[in-house]
Amino acid sequence: MNGQTLKFTKMHGLGNDFVVIDAISQSFSLNSDQIKGIADRHFGVGCDQLLLVEKSPSPDADFKYRIFNADGSEVWQCGNGARCFARFVHEKQLTEKQVITVDTHAGQLVLHLKEDNLVMVDMGVPRHLPAEIPLRTEHEQRFYSVMVNENEKAFGAVSMGNPHAVLQVNDVKSAPVQELGEELESHPFFPERANIGFMQIVNRQHIRLRVYERGAAETLACGSGACAAVVIGHEQNLLDAQVDVDLPGGRLQISWAGRGTPVLMTGPAGTVFEGQMQI
Repeated sequence: MNGQTLKFTKMHGLGNDFVVIDAISQSFSLNSDQIKGIADRHFGVGCDQLLLVEKSPSPDADFKYRIFNADGSEVWQCGNGARCFARFVHEKQLTEKQVITVDTHAGQLVLHLKEDNLVMVDMGVPRHLPAEIPLRTEHEQRFYSVMVNENEKAFGAVSMGNPHAVLQVNDVKSAPVQELGEELESHPFFPERANIGFMQIVNRQHIRLRVYERGAAETLACGSGACAAVVIGHEQNLLDAQVDVDLPGGRLQISWAGRGTPVLMTGPAGTVFEGQMQI
């Protein structure tokens, strides 16, 4: 496919930015090096993740949703990307539905288009068992701990279709997100690596959050990370069922009624520009 022109849309959800590609109307394939090139902010388009819109192989879904990190690795979940996905397929007239069902490697997501460019995403039921996250431990706990540079770090962990660990901090502004996030993201305790959240609790309905994302470093927003933080805070009896989550890029509203129920995330999604590139 050398020399092929590929159309794309640059989008963002609270500053978490994406290159979104319609793989239904155009035929192509990308390898990890090409994805890394597209994601490069100096030599490519620049993005935290690349999103692919594909036909779903199942009759009970409208589309298939695939996500690739800036390092070229494929991941199973991205909440901010899901909101952009919903706006993209609607703006491109790939569907007229206001409620869209998409297949992902982590299961199905249901996307609800709202007014004012808001999208509500049913992020599915969180998974708590260590083998499902996954973690290298046998027994589920509200708090896990590992040693990092001879210091013990305590955190909660959950899967939102991708692995998350969340630490409570006094102030997100001064939290060691880069250094500690980098150490924990690839810690042997997480066999598939993990997204690392740093959560400051303002009150039971309000938190501040920064996330060091697996394969992307810190981003301005992480939708699945916001969901994970609320789930873990609720499990630790620190948060209520509805929580405003302030991220560097803006605010998300997260609702979770407890074990066995899905997490609902509401937030904005916007288009930055359209373009085409030579692959």
